[in-house]
Amino acid sequence: MLDSFLDLLWYTLIVFAFLAYLMILFHILGDLFRDHAMSGITKTLWIIFLIVLPYITAFVYLIVRGPGMAERQGEAQNSARQAADQYIREVAGKSSAEQITDAKALLDAGTITQTEFDTLKAKILS
Repeated sequence: MLDSFLDLLWYTLIVFAFLAYLMILFHILGDLFRDHAMSGITKTLWIIFLIVLPYITAFVYLIVRGPGMAERQGEAQNSARQAADQYIREVAGKSSAEQITDAKALLDAGTITQTEFDTLKAKILS
């Protein structure tokens, strides 16, 4: 009974270590490909060492390049946020206030009549 419990505990520890390594590996690989300052040869060497000496290389990478990983991750998040904001602005178009201001400029220029302005304004506000 105790032997099967210890086997289960050992198996759980091995699975946890493997999953932890996979998470670290994917973070490192993502960081490698995100870093535009590093040459392709250097990236290739890191990947080869990650395959040959996985845990040691992962720990060395985290120690040597760890602070830069957070910066590159932050830059990637900011870039993604800016792209999403830009997309939302493009899709959303002009706000109601901007549309009414444009219509008022057309009214002041004499391009549209007061009735047309009122109709546009009612349509924008509805």
